[in-house]
Amino acid sequence: MKVVVQRVSQAKVTVDDKILGQIDQGFCLLVAFANEDTDETLEYMARKIANMRVFSDTDDKMNLAINDVDGKILSISQFTLYADTKHGNRPSFTGAGDFATSSKKYDQFNDLLRGYGLTVETGEFGADMQVSLTNDGPVTILMER
Repeated sequence: MKVVVQRVSQAKVTVDDKILGQIDQGFCLLVAFANEDTDETLEYMARKIANMRVFSDTDDKMNLAINDVDGKILSISQFTLYADTKHGNRPSFTGAGDFATSSKKYDQFNDLLRGYGLTVETGEFGADMQVSLTNDGPVTILMER
């Protein structure tokens, strides 16, 4: 499992000019799965994201978690995080999980985040989406397990 965590002041995802998900302050997550990802992997990643302290406190130190600032999550599926560019000029995506399995893991992962009391907006799994955001900081963290 791979996740790109971006601290944002706003983010939205659209498909065919229709807004599917939109948030103000929080995280925009780009999420990809491999077939070998387990329930434990998803639980670990959800726990780490829910408790990640990257929001500023009153001393302007990154010391607060997303729930401390009433932040929300926009979770976007993105299999291209598994791009292998070692050979040739066309990336290979063979490391990404298959569509059906990854779709279920995506739903499960988002439900795990909601279990931490977080509001989670999503795009449409497998769709051609347009994502816009304002990265706050910028703070971008790559997670892999």
